[in-house]
Amino acid sequence: MVIENHWYLVSSHGSILFYIAVYPDCTIKEIAEAMSLTRRTVWGVIGNLRREGMLHVRKEGRRHHYSVNMDGPFKHPVLNGLSLRLVLGKMVEQTSRVPEAVRRTA
Repeated sequence: MVIENHWYLVSSHGSILFYIAVYPDCTIKEIAEAMSLTRRTVWGVIGNLRREGMLHVRKEGRRHHYSVNMDGPFKHPVLNGLSLRLVLGKMVEQTSRVPEAVRRTA
């Protein structure tokens, strides 16, 4: 029997931030399914990211739209003082060149 270990290099907060950076305007449901987290957990993390100035949330009707504040602070004990643009910029730039359908199947 093969046991798969599912772990990430970064925390749930970082993973959700990266996901939103690559898939702007995604939904809580999409994030939860992609990260194997509950919607409640994702909602809590999004609240934390918003309060730290790392994420913008805007509401249109019943739907929330999320986008990364690229000028926001990258919260990390070793990388303190860097902006999200420095940490995420290249990743977002490169993934935006790949069609979304291909990114979602990768």
